[in-house]
Amino acid sequence: MHSQNITIDNITKVEGTAGLQVLVEDGSVADLEFIIKDYRRFYIEAVKNKPIMAVPSFLSRICGTCSVAHLFAALKAIEKSQGIEISDQTHALRRLAYDGLMIRDHTLHLYFFVLPDILGVDSIIDIPDDPENLGHILLHDSFDIKKVGTEITNVIIGAAIHAPLPRVGGFLKLPDPSRFPELVNKLEAIRPQVLRGIKTFFEWNENLTRNSDYLCIQNEGQYDFLEGDIINSTGKRVTIEQFHDFLKSVVIPYSQSEGYVFSDSHDDYLVGSLARLNFNKDLLNTRTKADAAPFLEVFPSNNVYHNNLAQAIEILQCVDDAIDILKSLQITQEKPLFSAPHAGVGVGVVEAPRGILYHLAKIDERGMIEDYDVIVPTSQNQINIENDLKKYFNENLDKGQDTLKLEAEKIIRAYDPCMSCATNFLKMDWIEK
Repeated sequence: MHSQNITIDNITKVEGTAGLQVLVEDGSVADLEFIIKDYRRFYIEAVKNKPIMAVPSFLSRICGTCSVAHLFAALKAIEKSQGIEISDQTHALRRLAYDGLMIRDHTLHLYFFVLPDILGVDSIIDIPDDPENLGHILLHDSFDIKKVGTEITNVIIGAAIHAPLPRVGGFLKLPDPSRFPELVNKLEAIRPQVLRGIKTFFEWNENLTRNSDYLCIQNEGQYDFLEGDIINSTGKRVTIEQFHDFLKSVVIPYSQSEGYVFSDSHDDYLVGSLARLNFNKDLLNTRTKADAAPFLEVFPSNNVYHNNLAQAIEILQCVDDAIDILKSLQITQEKPLFSAPHAGVGVGVVEAPRGILYHLAKIDERGMIEDYDVIVPTSQNQINIENDLKKYFNENLDKGQDTLKLEAEKIIRAYDPCMSCATNFLKMDWIEK
């Protein structure tokens, strides 16, 4: 028996901690384990017996890069539990802030983590400092794009990370509308840069095609990250309150994260931008659809690398959506809606950058958290990632271990996984018999 262990101790361009162990027997993959190694941090235990007004801000600390997603999911869960219907203005402002989150978060992943793979360099540090070099141009595009996303969230909700202004029922302080024209001008200025990025990710010829199932939120009226029902590839449609019943959790003994499959079919599935574009591309902003038309032709797609392209298109969608809101929104002074707390159960579901994010809040009669649950996108994607990797290794075992390791990293990166919320290290143990 010939055995060989291969370990990668420090893989960059991803966030968090993960491992990969591959067992090869007789020239095929006998076993493959994608191991999430970030230890549980017990946020949902820590919020028990805490007042509901304190919980959303606390839970935004689950993740730095997409804290707004956890904040808004928690706000929605608390508001549903208390029967609070937020105003149209609050809906619009949250949507606008979420556009800023998506612009900033997608840009970070695509340009800082994926772009080096496209350019064939180890990291952005290795991109030539030459204004005529395409990599240099794209990297500086990303600085401009990400900055505008951050400015939107700063203006609307007070900060890009752990925003202080949103609260149950509305906002502690409303944004200054005199800042809106400046934001519109900056968004218009980055549109050509966003389109250049879309073209770059479209032209990247990486391919891993597997007939995955998909799951996402769909609002039949518009492309939406915050409102709608849950749909899957079979056409099944359920409300967000039914989402937990829609899934079956799977204990993964070698991982700190549980996985999920469809409760009725036991199939794995994918959440994230690829799922959203596959189902919702006809709902994109009219301007986005017009300018991204050549790139939208590849959707629906079963190529996991097209998740990167889908994220690039979503940046443009959020730019155009933010422009429309900023041009039309008239700020009216209003106080947050709230009443005496009471017992109740509420579910908040949003599309985080990486896919469906689920918060469930159970409140007692004192207005304190009795129980809480969170399901993050990477937990839902874990089984699908494993199965993609099995397919890749079985089809490419002759390429050599260095190539296999590099391509495994690219496949995992395509999901933009978030262990704590993402992956920083991939440890790969290679066992061959």
